Amino acid sequence: MNLKNNIAISDSGFIFNPSRGESYSTNQSAKELLNLIKENRCKDEIKEYFLNTYEVSSDQFETDYSDFIFSLDQFNLIDHE
Repeated sequence: MNLKNNIAISDSGFIFNPSRGESYSTNQSAKELLNLIKENRCKDEIKEYFLNTYEVSSDQFETDYSDFIFSLDQFNLIDHE
């Protein structure tokens, strides 16, 4: 799973999809997650980063990660390999 190539993410967490003309705002942790995905980090690497950076349990990460990926898919921001 990768973000579509044309998706732009600003330093403030603003996401722009030029092919659809849509934009979205994110919080800091979502911006970090998007950047890790854009760097082609695997889910395990992302999980390790979040467990070491934030006070979050493994179960809570799994739930939040799944929900976020579902949202990205619904907004047509990711490509499935």
